[in-house]
Amino acid sequence: MSRILPLFPLNIVVFPGEKLNLHIFEPKYKELITECAKTNLTFGIPPFLKEGVSMIGTEMEILTIDKEYGGGELDIKTKGTGIFRIEEFYQQLPGKEYAGGKITGVENIDDEDIIIKNRITELLLQLYETLGLAKLYTDLPQDYKIFDIAHHVGLTTDQEFEILVAESESTRQEIVLEHLLKVVPVVVETEKLKERVKLNGHFKNLIPPNF
Repeated sequence: MSRILPLFPLNIVVFPGEKLNLHIFEPKYKELITECAKTNLTFGIPPFLKEGVSMIGTEMEILTIDKEYGGGELDIKTKGTGIFRIEEFYQQLPGKEYAGGKITGVENIDDEDIIIKNRITELLLQLYETLGLAKLYTDLPQDYKIFDIAHHVGLTTDQEFEILVAESESTRQEIVLEHLLKVVPVVVETEKLKERVKLNGHFKNLIPPNF
């Protein structure tokens, strides 16, 4: 069922469940956030990519307004609640300075493949240990979804958008697995190269071959 949603295009991809802190300073977006906060309404962040507003975005709820500045600027905490598709985009909603759209919700198909997930988990451990980021792995809940790790595997913004528009968990798993299978060996080899470079010029305790 379609409905009207205020829109706040940004050149980032936000995932459902993600918490995002924003500093609001443009007058039209100060108006948007103030009105949404007063009426307990949500707003949408469609990624602004390739000089245009994407037709898929993430619906956001305002958790708190942490600070209000003298000039009307705001520091807010938000959280993604779901994905929507823009059926009609309006540069300005009637009587408002900010944009909006007629949107419909996008259903998420939770068809996780446990075999693929186990392989992704193995690669994540290898990646994070190699980069010295083991805490990212230890903090990972056992029931994590791709949305939970997509910002932490080295994806480009375009790849993150591909994750956002995928309508099933299994599709998102395949995208991340393919990426990790390419990236992890490169990262491991790069770290080995760094170690070899560090050793260059140092005194070496070498055992000569026995011949």
